[in-house]
Amino acid sequence: MEHQEVMQRAAARRAVNDRVKGLIAEGLGLPIDPMLIDDDQPLFGRGLELDSLDTLEIVSLIDENFGVYITDDDKYVFGSINTIADFIEQARTP
Repeated sequence: MEHQEVMQRAAARRAVNDRVKGLIAEGLGLPIDPMLIDDDQPLFGRGLELDSLDTLEIVSLIDENFGVYITDDDKYVFGSINTIADFIEQARTP
C-alpha cells in the first residue's frame, strides 16, 4: 500500500470518527466539545455516562447519516467511537 493511500485512508477514518462524535454530542445534547471525546472512551458507565435511551438515538443517528442500521445483535458496537466507526466502515465495504 502506498504512503499516499495510507494517508487518505487515515484521513477518511478520522472524518468518520469526527462525524460520529459530532452526531452523538449534538444529537444527545451533551455539554461537551465533540473533539474532547476520545476515540476509545467508553460511551456508557464511567465514559460518557450514556443510558439505554441514548442507544436508541445513536442507532437512529447512524442510520440517518451513514445508511447503516445497528441491530440488537450488534450491541458490541456501542463500546466506543472507534467500535462504531469500525462497524460503519465494515458495513459500507462491498
